[in-house]
Amino acid sequence: MSFLKTVWFWSLLWIISGCDSTSNVIQIEGSKFGTTYRVLVNADQIPPENLESLIEERLELIDISMSTYRIDSEISRFNQLSKGEKLIVSDDFSRVFNIAKKVWEVSDKSFNPAIAPLVNLWGFGPDLINDRIPSHEQISEILPSTKFSNATLITEKGNELLLKLDEISLDFSGVAKGYAVDVIADLLELNALPDYLVEIGGEMRVSGTNAKGTPWRIAIESPSELKQIETIISGVNAGIATSGDYRNYFEIENQRYSHTLDPRSGYPVKHSLASVTVIAPTCAEADALATAIMVLGREEGLRIAEELKLAIFLVSRIDNEYRTEYSNQFEQFLIAGDVNFD
Repeated sequence: MSFLKTVWFWSLLWIISGCDSTSNVIQIEGSKFGTTYRVLVNADQIPPENLESLIEERLELIDISMSTYRIDSEISRFNQLSKGEKLIVSDDFSRVFNIAKKVWEVSDKSFNPAIAPLVNLWGFGPDLINDRIPSHEQISEILPSTKFSNATLITEKGNELLLKLDEISLDFSGVAKGYAVDVIADLLELNALPDYLVEIGGEMRVSGTNAKGTPWRIAIESPSELKQIETIISGVNAGIATSGDYRNYFEIENQRYSHTLDPRSGYPVKHSLASVTVIAPTCAEADALATAIMVLGREEGLRIAEELKLAIFLVSRIDNEYRTEYSNQFEQFLIAGDVNFD
């Protein structure tokens, strides 16, 4: 779940009302993946006339590939396969699969796109199910079918295929929006538009400067029930994603059960971490890593951040208060410094 909010949204209202017909600010927005998207470009040259349609067409291709709500999508067709069957997949699909696999490996399997059966079992899936606690036997029965290693990419006659080694159902919701952000950012750069902010459902990638010639400023919302800003960052030229547990949970007998499930155990996490913001070279990586760190918790999250040299910002719920901390790599954004991910 994402809850990044941007400072430019409020300033954008002023820019639009205060600009004349010669303004170089381009704003494109719409709906896709069950959420909204917004593209803001500070253009020094005339963009392609069909930029809006190019963006929409590219997002539609990703939706056709990875939407679990479309029965004809690649991911839905793969999920319907039997053990031992395989499916030719697109470049988009294989790229997302490889990104997911990389984060799955570096996060000690805390990020797992095969966790959907567990999510449904706990009642956090698309089906409306009353709050309930599954039995240990039910969880143990489902766990074998949530192994991400039950699917693997192979190459045959120049085609990439996804092979179902054993029972598995994939869901790329923890990485696909971030990947879509990267695709649109890359499209802008290919059209010589290097100053932009792309946002889909709260996942972002920013580059260059805004219409005022200053770095984009982004506000991170507090995970408290009150709508308020936790901190503001600037100087980012990368992907940004936030994950949190504060809006999707249930309580039984004063016990809180988070929608953040640990795919290794099958149970909701019980640590104090309430939200994490990740800055990474791509939004797809930031998206998946934010989910992984929400599973790992603050201590393991900070450890993996230092190990991978990640910029992360944590908000933890301790003694009924929210406390913030961040990795060494994140500090430069709090003081509006630029960063290079070489």
